Amino acid sequence: MPDADRVLLVGDHTPWPRWSAKTLRDRTWVHQSTPIRGNKPITLGHDYSTIAWIVPDEGGRALPLLHERISSEETPIEKGAAQLRSVCASLKGRPLSLWDSEYGSASFLHATADIEADKMMRVRPNRCLYGPPPPYSGRGRPADHGAKFKLSEPATWPEPAETLTDIDVKLGPVEVQQWNELHFKKAASHPVTLIRIERLEAKDTRRDPQVIWLAWQGEPPPPLEQWWHLYGRRWPIEPWYHLAKSRLYWTLPRLKTPEQSQRWSDLMPLLTWQIWLARPLITDTPLPWQKPQRHPTPQRVLQGMGALLTQIGTPTRRPKPRGKSPGWPKGRPREPVPRYKVVKKTA
Repeated sequence: MPDADRVLLVGDHTPWPRWSAKTLRDRTWVHQSTPIRGNKPITLGHDYSTIAWIVPDEGGRALPLLHERISSEETPIEKGAAQLRSVCASLKGRPLSLWDSEYGSASFLHATADIEADKMMRVRPNRCLYGPPPPYSGRGRPADHGAKFKLSEPATWPEPAETLTDIDVKLGPVEVQQWNELHFKKAASHPVTLIRIERLEAKDTRRDPQVIWLAWQGEPPPPLEQWWHLYGRRWPIEPWYHLAKSRLYWTLPRLKTPEQSQRWSDLMPLLTWQIWLARPLITDTPLPWQKPQRHPTPQRVLQGMGALLTQIGTPTRRPKPRGKSPGWPKGRPREPVPRYKVVKKTA
């Protein structure tokens, strides 16, 4: 990664469904989105946490740095915080990390309080934050919280510290409001800067929300005109998950143990980096119905990897015929494979 640019990180997690693998250890109920309205978005399997670097180019690709399984004894927040700590220990500067609404909580602020990184988190619109406590009156226990700030009730909002109205080329008219020194109820010692971004021409649907709330924790926040551009750069992690599952065949093997699954998952970041590094070396080979691309996508790079691998060659030898397998040794008992119950996490 270049030293000149500020490193931009993104964290998220995704499921590896294994709902029929009764012999797989440490399966849990994990979140998985469903296209059927009204169905519960859950599945059985393993959950994997990813922290990736967003490449500062026109495409804004996500290159994963860590892609690890979340055990039944961990939460996505704990795993994401541990990955952020591990990555920041290897960086020279102070990175900016982007997180979805699941991480916009007091527990994530506590877990990352000692990490030298700025954090921009989305906040669910039903959250309630608190202002700074009033001055101590001299009697009783000092207050921890001030006035309530309910995101769903505008009557509880004080006057914003800053306001901006702008017209974005892609998003249209945008209104931004900023409030300082707010905190979650269980994280009074970790104040955040709260931002409300309203897109006046949005459809106000789940995929095209009109209002989003963001929280900032770290060094002084960026100017208001940069907020929606910065958080919009979190999106490339979603195409990478699609790439890993559809073209790198991450979730295709039916492996027997969590350790085998983790070793196979460790290859996904390596493969992604190889694809990205091979971009200037491959010859674009579009299919008859595809248009040429100035900045080839990972899928387009994969189409041209065959010719490159032929030029590079391989250090391995051709497989030798082994002959007939001896089969199962006579007299050796067959033991049934143990079955494991699904682990149900508790809050």
